[in-house]
Amino acid sequence: MELPVIDLAPYLEISAKLRSESDWTNLDPEMKRLCEEVSRTLKETGALLVKDPRCSAQDNDKFLDMMEKYFEKPEEFKRLQQRPHLHYQVGVTPEGVEVPRSLVDEEIQEKLKAMPKELQPATPTGPDPKWRYMWRVGPRPSNTRFKELNSEPVIPEGFPEWKATMDSWGCKMISAIEAVAEMAAIGFGLQKDAFTFLMKQGPHLLAPTGSDLGHHGQEGTVFAGYHYDLNFLTIHGRSRFPGLNIWLRNGQKMEVKVPVGCLLIQTGKQIEWLTAGDCIAGMHEVVVTSRTIGAIEVAIKQNHSLWRVSSTLFAHIASDSLLKPLGHFADSPHASIYPPICAGEFVEKELAVINLKGSTGEP
Repeated sequence: MELPVIDLAPYLEISAKLRSESDWTNLDPEMKRLCEEVSRTLKETGALLVKDPRCSAQDNDKFLDMMEKYFEKPEEFKRLQQRPHLHYQVGVTPEGVEVPRSLVDEEIQEKLKAMPKELQPATPTGPDPKWRYMWRVGPRPSNTRFKELNSEPVIPEGFPEWKATMDSWGCKMISAIEAVAEMAAIGFGLQKDAFTFLMKQGPHLLAPTGSDLGHHGQEGTVFAGYHYDLNFLTIHGRSRFPGLNIWLRNGQKMEVKVPVGCLLIQTGKQIEWLTAGDCIAGMHEVVVTSRTIGAIEVAIKQNHSLWRVSSTLFAHIASDSLLKPLGHFADSPHASIYPPICAGEFVEKELAVINLKGSTGEP
């Protein structure tokens, strides 16, 4: 099975023209069908491939080039950007800090035991051997109960292009998420802005990871153990090295192949909450596979970097907003499983489980 690729251009074109609520109520049937495809795909697979004319392959490459250059720096340089006293919510998180949820969550461990052997994820032996850089994207609230989730950014020395590159790529990916969130809301039978209204001034994180395939390039190495993301939706540009596996709602395991110029979107725990489980948080892992080994061999021949960089962005519901089933989802028989909770409080509880205030999942 291949994930469908949704071209956002037609929706963006219509969105620029429609102004009143009645315009959206009488949406073109073809556009309604496209929105329903978005919501159905997120519901059935937990993932979606999109093409956004505002996010080019060149933008992604520029970002990857800069992050490769950063991750290739000596460890002592990178550790200058770590902020453990802020629970790694900004700056760099060294390898060996983030703990895969499957190592600490007993409920997940029980589910794994019940899986057929061929569908089971790789078994991590300890914390993830990957680095991550946390960068805040978009405006933050001036008044919030969750200051820690809205800290100031850290900029490494010697990278004059850092802020502009991070902000540009981050804002473009947020724009793509917002379009998908609107389309999903329409497809789910909610108001167009049901999700995006709650996202305003959320603690969105551009959180690229760096995995050193020169040192950890053996087949079977687990860079991100089996887990779900605790945020609303996660978006990634195409990585230069494959290795991402996802699990569909029906339990099927699938290796994701992101076409050039496309973005991958995955469902997080917050959208599960808002839809009363109609859309569930997608499980995934990042592992060195035979395809990764092939890409390593090509990179060595071409004298390219052996750091696997993911241009991951976590889009969040605003920390002070209430997470609860929206619209008709409030009448779902499963709604009681998702009681109202402040989004910031929800994030803190989730992070406490995985032994690190600051890890929101990956690839």
